[in-house]
Amino acid sequence: MARSRGRESDLGSAPDLRYDRPVKRVVLCRPEGPRNVGAALRASLNFGPCELHLVAPKRPSILRHPDFEQMSHGAEEARAAIVVHDTLTEALADCHHVVGFTARPRDLRLRRDWRRAAPDLVPVGADPEERLALVFGTEETGLDREEADHCQELVHIRTSPDHTSLNLAQCVTVVLSDLFADAGHRGAERGARRLDQRGRSFLGARMKELFADEVVYTPEAQRLVGEMIDRLVARAPLENRDAKAWHLILKTLGSELSPTDLGIEVHQKGQRRRALLARLENRRSSESDGAESAKPHQESGESPDEG
Repeated sequence: MARSRGRESDLGSAPDLRYDRPVKRVVLCRPEGPRNVGAALRASLNFGPCELHLVAPKRPSILRHPDFEQMSHGAEEARAAIVVHDTLTEALADCHHVVGFTARPRDLRLRRDWRRAAPDLVPVGADPEERLALVFGTEETGLDREEADHCQELVHIRTSPDHTSLNLAQCVTVVLSDLFADAGHRGAERGARRLDQRGRSFLGARMKELFADEVVYTPEAQRLVGEMIDRLVARAPLENRDAKAWHLILKTLGSELSPTDLGIEVHQKGQRRRALLARLENRRSSESDGAESAKPHQESGESPDEG
């Protein structure tokens, strides 16, 4: 459970937060830009579960600023869960491991490259018994010495020497993305259906018929072309639309081979729907026949009770 221990001013009091999943905590020290805070909130939802805590923000009304509301659009419910503190000590009181991000060396302390540190921290961030804190400094000067002293380790994100300044919200997004351990969500890919094995077999046979039997003539050349085709249809990430294009080419070049010539049963478009409709029609017919046979014999003018 996380509770705001900070002031209850224009920022509003933070609610009790109870998490039934392991969480990470992003801590922004003295943030100045409402747009950065809003974008960081979105990142915490994209790559959560993750809490967002603020320490002594420069603007008392930062969470009601129009820029914050614009950048956190779609995360209205998560806005109320942001926790605000007066000090970094309060923000880290229930955290087990604290990592600070700084582009500048601090008191001769060793800073690890984030790309090397991230794999070690993924299991920490996913441990239900621990809370991993990720501490970021203000946009202008980054972490100060006192804030860095609260961190068990310091890391830096490597950038191009041409431009070493990394936006705060972008930094948070990079870090949370690298620590994201869930399976995640992926929408269905429309129109990208993989070619099944029967389709691959037919495509390979048709290619061999044309290229191995008609284009080259020596046994060695036919063997090499045939093996190449076998590798292609077995390993290439072919889709149905790829096969369709190949069949159009092969037909244009003179191939007349069909799946039935090879004893291959290829799924026809609408075949499942037609089979389903046929089963429904058969069921209706059976029910109709049963109803006819169960009709009383009054139609013949006789009562079933009359002898």
